[in-house]
Amino acid sequence: MPRIPLIIDTDPGVDDAVALVLAMQSPEADVRAVTVPFGNVEIEKTFLNARRVLALAGRTDVPVAAGAARSLVHLQDEWAPEWHGADGLGMRSADFPAPVAADPRSAVALMADVLAEATEPVTIATIGPLTNVALLLAVHPELAPRISRIVAMAGSLGAGNTRGRAEFNVSADPEAAHRVLTQPDVPVTLVPLDLTMRCLAGATWLDALAASGPRCATLAGVLELYRAAFRERYGVDAVALHDALAVLEAILPGTLRTTSMPIRVACDLGPARGATIPDGRPDAVGPAVHVALDADTDAVLTEILDRVRRLG
Repeated sequence: MPRIPLIIDTDPGVDDAVALVLAMQSPEADVRAVTVPFGNVEIEKTFLNARRVLALAGRTDVPVAAGAARSLVHLQDEWAPEWHGADGLGMRSADFPAPVAADPRSAVALMADVLAEATEPVTIATIGPLTNVALLLAVHPELAPRISRIVAMAGSLGAGNTRGRAEFNVSADPEAAHRVLTQPDVPVTLVPLDLTMRCLAGATWLDALAASGPRCATLAGVLELYRAAFRERYGVDAVALHDALAVLEAILPGTLRTTSMPIRVACDLGPARGATIPDGRPDAVGPAVHVALDADTDAVLTEILDRVRRLG
C-alpha cells in the first residue's frame, strides 16, 4: 500500500497530542516532518510538547522544527490554558519522557526542504494556527505544486469556540487563515467545529484508551483536564477530538464527507473577527474549499481508538 507523505503542523495542545500519536501509529502515514507554531500555549511550550509526544511515540526519526511565535498582523488575544493547562499538556507534561532533539531549521525551512526533496506530492495537515503554512505559501510559491493538499482543522460555519464567532485556530491568526483558505494553488480540506463537535469521545472510549498500556495511560491522563473543562462548559462527559479528525482524513482520504464552497475569513477588528464565512451560491466566485460537514462518527471514533491504542 502506498504511504502518504505527510507534514504535520501542530500546537500541542491535548487533542494535538492524540492526533500526533494517531499519525505515528498509522502505517499509511509517512510522517516526514512536524512543525510547530504558537497556539494553545506559547511557542516555547508547544515546541517542547511536540517533541515530548514524539518521544512518547518512540519517533526520534521525525524532524521537529519551531516556527511562528506570533500571528502575522495582530497579536493573539486569547489562549487556552483552561482547556490545555498552563503547560499545554493538561498539566501532565512531567509524565512524558525527555523530548526528542530539535531540528535547527525553522518550520518554513524544514517544510520547504521536505517538499523540495519529495518525489511525490506531500499532504500538509495543519491542526493549529495557520501561520506557518501561510508563510510557506508566501515565501515559497514555487513549491505549491509539490503539495497534494492541505487538511486544516479550523473554522466553523456556525458557532465558534472563542469570545466572538471564531474557532480558536482561526481566531489565533485570521489573516493567515484567510491567506490559506482563499489561495487557488493548493486544494484545501477544512475540518470545522460543525463536524468535530459531533464526534465526541465519551467515557467508554477514554477508559479503553487508558487501559491499553502505560503509554496510552499517559496520553489518557493528558485528556483529563480537557475532559473536566468540556463537562463544565457543555454538560457532557466527553472530549472532542478535533485535530485527530483532520489527521485521520489526511491519511485516509475520503473518511470525511465534504461540500465545496468558497470560504473567506473576517479580518476586521470587530466581534466577528476570525469568523469563517462560506459562500454557498452555485455561482460563488473564488477557490472552493472542501468543507468536511459529515462522517460516520462512530466509525471515525473507532478508527482513531484502534490506531492510537497501538501505542501500548
